[in-house]
Amino acid sequence: MAWCAVLGLPAALAAAQEPEPPVEIPAELFAELTYRHVGPVGNRVPAVVGEAGNPLVYYAGTASGGIFKSEDGGVSWRPIFDEQPAASIGALAVAPSDPNVVWAGTGETFIRSNVSIGNGVYRSTDRGKTWQHRGLEKSGRIGRIVVHPDDPDVAYAAALGHCYGPQEERGLYRTRDGGETWERVLFAGPDAGAIDVVMDPSNPRILFAATWQFVMSTSGRTSGGPASGLFTSRDGGDSWTRLEGNGLPEPPWGKIGLAMTAADPERIYALIETSSNRDFADSDPFQGVLWRSDDGGESWSMISADNTLVQRPLYYTRAAVAPDDADEIHFMAVEHSLSKDGGRSIESVGSGWDHHDMWIDPLIPDRMIVGHDGGVSISTNRGKTWMRPLLPNAQMYHVATDREVPYNLYGNRQDGPSTYGPSNSLSGDGIPIGAWRSVGGCEVGFAIPSPADPNLVWSGCYDGILELHDRRTGHSRNVSVWPAAIESWPAEDLRYRFQWTFPIAISPHDPNRVWVGSQYVHQTTDGGQSWRIISPDLTTADPRLMRRSGGLTLDDAGPTIAPVVFAIAGSPLEPGVIWAGTNDGQVQLTRDGGETWTNVTGNLPGLPPLGTVSNLEPSRHAPGRVYLTVDRHQEGDPTTYVYKTEDYGRSWRSIAGDVPQSVFAYAHCVREDPVRPGLLYLGTENALYVSFDDGARWHPLNAGLPPAPVHWLEIQDRFNDLVVATYGRGFWILDDVTPLQQLTAAHLAAAAALLPPRPAYRLRSIEPPFEQPNDPAAGTNPTYGASLHYWLRDEAEDVEVAILDGDGEVVATLEDVPGDPGLHRVYWDLRYERTPEVKLFTPPEENPHVAVPEEGRPLSDGGRFALLAPPGAYAVRLRAGEASFEQPLEVRKDPRSAAGDDDLAAQMAVLFELRETIVDAARLIDHVERLRAQIDDLEGRLEGREDAVEIRQAAADLDRDLRRLEGHFFDLRLTGARQDTLRWKRLLYARLTYLARSIGQSDFRPTDPQLELSRELRQEVERHLERLTALNERVGAFNEDLRAAGLDGLILPAQAP
Repeated sequence: MAWCAVLGLPAALAAAQEPEPPVEIPAELFAELTYRHVGPVGNRVPAVVGEAGNPLVYYAGTASGGIFKSEDGGVSWRPIFDEQPAASIGALAVAPSDPNVVWAGTGETFIRSNVSIGNGVYRSTDRGKTWQHRGLEKSGRIGRIVVHPDDPDVAYAAALGHCYGPQEERGLYRTRDGGETWERVLFAGPDAGAIDVVMDPSNPRILFAATWQFVMSTSGRTSGGPASGLFTSRDGGDSWTRLEGNGLPEPPWGKIGLAMTAADPERIYALIETSSNRDFADSDPFQGVLWRSDDGGESWSMISADNTLVQRPLYYTRAAVAPDDADEIHFMAVEHSLSKDGGRSIESVGSGWDHHDMWIDPLIPDRMIVGHDGGVSISTNRGKTWMRPLLPNAQMYHVATDREVPYNLYGNRQDGPSTYGPSNSLSGDGIPIGAWRSVGGCEVGFAIPSPADPNLVWSGCYDGILELHDRRTGHSRNVSVWPAAIESWPAEDLRYRFQWTFPIAISPHDPNRVWVGSQYVHQTTDGGQSWRIISPDLTTADPRLMRRSGGLTLDDAGPTIAPVVFAIAGSPLEPGVIWAGTNDGQVQLTRDGGETWTNVTGNLPGLPPLGTVSNLEPSRHAPGRVYLTVDRHQEGDPTTYVYKTEDYGRSWRSIAGDVPQSVFAYAHCVREDPVRPGLLYLGTENALYVSFDDGARWHPLNAGLPPAPVHWLEIQDRFNDLVVATYGRGFWILDDVTPLQQLTAAHLAAAAALLPPRPAYRLRSIEPPFEQPNDPAAGTNPTYGASLHYWLRDEAEDVEVAILDGDGEVVATLEDVPGDPGLHRVYWDLRYERTPEVKLFTPPEENPHVAVPEEGRPLSDGGRFALLAPPGAYAVRLRAGEASFEQPLEVRKDPRSAAGDDDLAAQMAVLFELRETIVDAARLIDHVERLRAQIDDLEGRLEGREDAVEIRQAAADLDRDLRRLEGHFFDLRLTGARQDTLRWKRLLYARLTYLARSIGQSDFRPTDPQLELSRELRQEVERHLERLTALNERVGAFNEDLRAAGLDGLILPAQAP
């Protein structure tokens, strides 16, 4: 086992106040602590492609959730990119000459503020099974990849850059060796990157490419300038000519989208952003939207000035032409528009909403796939109808949980409604999409249940919209601080500057005290009926940050509103202590409920200006202690900024420690463990880390978690789960972080250790909602039962984990527990040992063709019964070699159970009796079967013995009576085929197990008929046990006859019922 010094562990948790210095622990320590996806359904897909001529294969590149693939025409999907560090996909391409070769460009180019970055180009040579990073690490965002029609190693990549400022790595790149090396063949300067490239379908040497001058920051975006342009190459990219005039619009230009078709290689379409903002560039008259060349780019005509084709050019600007009709062109924007006359007129196509990319099969033109803000849509009849499968790529901004059992998750999902749903559906195989509901608000911000009443949910939305939702009625009340329509207003003109994801926080000391943030902190104590400002403007109020945004096309949406309060948190230890952070880098504190505020920003060492304080975490363990994260990636700085203060911000120290630095290193959220001081969790743009030494050292905690942005974290204290909101793959849960809270240096030094388990809830199933089978967006339920953790320093043999009841009796022994070195998680399903498996050693009557294996064939009716353990005190025992350990375990009653203690006691009493009866019945059947098998075998031993007529007759008589006895328990004709019991009625053994399961299916006192039948069945088994005793006596007499004939007698089974 590899070891690495990455974590510091306190020697004794109970007395721990401060973490100890780091100690060495195994690097694989967390391998068995794996996450599970719980939902909900997802959203934006900016890149799509299919395998030409193969109607079964599609690829979908998501905005920040990796790549999904379907191999059954879009019915089911699976992620194929989760082993890579990048999650944002900007471009996909399948090599026309070899469908094994798939190219992926990372980083999204359909721009809004909450877009993720990439780290270059990836390539697969096995249809996406494995991927190789192929360079262009600093390209930031890849807008398009085109591949040579005859050579899968020749490709062009349009690199837009990170867009947070000037950058030399922007431009159009070409590889001729499968990405081993790249050469930049087109560069318009550090202020512009390549945004699109198309290749002449009839001549791969002819290319058209577009560059886009664009820059963005936390407070705005600017599109357009002299570096935006349209270029053509006639020699495969060796040289380029800029296209100007000849019908093209006057500069400046902004974003450009290109399209060509095999139906007419001389036709080129160009969507060109021109000015509609007179304060940026002349816009009177507006020059247009769509240009077309019908002579290979020599001359151009403006075809349409309809903004429907692009609407918000930064976020859209993509077109696709039918490969068999040059006049049939699709435009991806808010609407999916279709023109059948070369762009002159359009009609709406209902494939989705907020569309970004489209691929049309060049060999089967009726087949197409569209990527949009709702996922993907597929048509096989040229857009007459669409199938829209749902993917698990939800972009969740935050997560909150309630204290129900099991608890619910709440959050707001980009490009869809707010949502809440269960951590455990208590039904079926998973958490279906139908288990999720909206809770008011909209696609952004926070959704937080009231601690006083989880039916009431505070849910945010853009434009400062705030709603108080009542889960009982499904109604939402608008309780916005200022209910004015502010869309498209610049920040400088707003009364209150509410950002896209403005903060909502509830006081830890008063659930009726709620705070929200604009440039001020606002407070309500009456459910939003009234609001009071409790702070001054906590930002710098820098007018340069309040400018209009967009450039050629104004785009003053909520994400760019600045400067604002971005984070609010109240101290759980001290009423009146409130922290606030802004998206222009300010950190402010009040210790008197908002009467006075102190700016502590200047005390943060090494922090450049204009960062977004994304998260504040007041300590649960020490007053004055606060953790915070600052995100500066929109200022071009992806550095990890995490800080801690012990003295209310008078001094700070960085605790970024050894977090690996990359373009994905910027931090979104830090969370302090509520149980163990110094235990911290950190979410970055593509990973989650844990520290045991207050941030001195960090260790990846990502087993099973895809590399999507980790935007928010919560420790659900009732279950001790780590709940994760990813911005790209929905909600994930790391069940039971108890071992992280309890594992000490002493444990690691020991040969073996058994950690104290958390209490286990004896949850009962509920009726499931209707669901779609094999839904790729469905979530996963937790493993049922008690999670148990033990540590082995070295490989151990004869490892045993057993469960003991209050009397010290073993009620269950876990099977197949690992004995290799490491921290192991195993589960007890809260059930006693199953009743013995009934095996049959004789063929079914009337069906001698059914083979009987040496180990026997299972009885197909009745199965085994496992009693669900009653609530109470148990113990877990670990034996590893000569060492033995015990820890107490509490099994808790399901809080939803309608049974009182007396009801449950009555239920358990009859179930224990039934369990004993089932065991007796199983042993009787086993006893009879083993005797019958020996009688069958006796016939062979008597072969040729003419003096054995009487023995043969006695054996036949004994077998007949054994069969008659056994025939009371099950029909001897059962073959094991499914639904045999429709042919032959269910008898005593199946009726016993059926009754036990019926009584035990939920927590209720047994009914009188259940009790009566239980008594009848027990009496019937007892009568048959008496008959078996008599038959055993006959076996004894029969054995004497056998020995007299020189034969061995029948062997009576050792374990008689």
